[in-house]
Amino acid sequence: KKSKFFKLNLLKGFPKMLKAINSEKKALKSIIETHNIDGVISDNRLGMYNKKIPCVFITHQLQVLSGKTTWLSTKMHQTIIKRYNECWVPDLPGQPNLSGTLGHTSLDKMSVKYIGPLSRFRKIETKIKYNLMVLLSGPEPQRSMLEEKLLKELEHFKGSVLFVKGTIEKEQKRTENGNMVVYNFMTSELLEQSLNESEYVLSRSGYTTIMDLAKLNKKAFFIPTPGQFEQEYLAKRLTELDIVPSCQQDEFTVDKLKGLSRYKGFESYDHEVDFKKLFSLF
Repeated sequence: KKSKFFKLNLLKGFPKMLKAINSEKKALKSIIETHNIDGVISDNRLGMYNKKIPCVFITHQLQVLSGKTTWLSTKMHQTIIKRYNECWVPDLPGQPNLSGTLGHTSLDKMSVKYIGPLSRFRKIETKIKYNLMVLLSGPEPQRSMLEEKLLKELEHFKGSVLFVKGTIEKEQKRTENGNMVVYNFMTSELLEQSLNESEYVLSRSGYTTIMDLAKLNKKAFFIPTPGQFEQEYLAKRLTELDIVPSCQQDEFTVDKLKGLSRYKGFESYDHEVDFKKLFSLF
């Protein structure tokens, strides 16, 4: 519940992470032998490498922010990345870019390739149905704390609201309350449609969300998860670049949304990738 304990909880989970890495290495060895695998692309899975075949690591975190221990968390992550043959960063190589110093730092003796932002969504020309879409995600109890705060604050919002709680349950539920439509969760297809139909998006500032909003050219408002240095950095950086306004969770009020129109929002960053050359590694 308190952001200052976030790093401590990560540290407590370190033995479990090491166990997961070893389990992944054993599983991959079996998969390679059973299915005659020629190569591996690991989406930030730390243990999915094997010396017998080419292995690629995908991450935007060449630098891992953790406050005063950034040097240590970065060194640990880079040590793992260097076990792979290449590192593919889902961002642009120069300016402008989405990840800032996270994905643009020197990495000695490591082949880094920028493959452009990745998103499952498509931009669709459609009529705007909602003035604001709230898209919640992330760890508990912070997700629930933000949900409670936003539901109360947005009672005073002058406009239509689509509120997606981000809680995965057996059945999808939809309710209406005044100017607000509330879903417990959405499938990818409905989520893509709803994002395209929304004028503004209020969400956490996770990197996957940022790439999705850039793909859809959206204007947004960010509330980073308390204690998550990466989200706090990304939100602050994008605010300073006049792209997306943001604030801390305990500082949010509905009045903060009044300045949304003054920010330019995301642009779609087109980046041509030579996939034939990229996959020649395998």
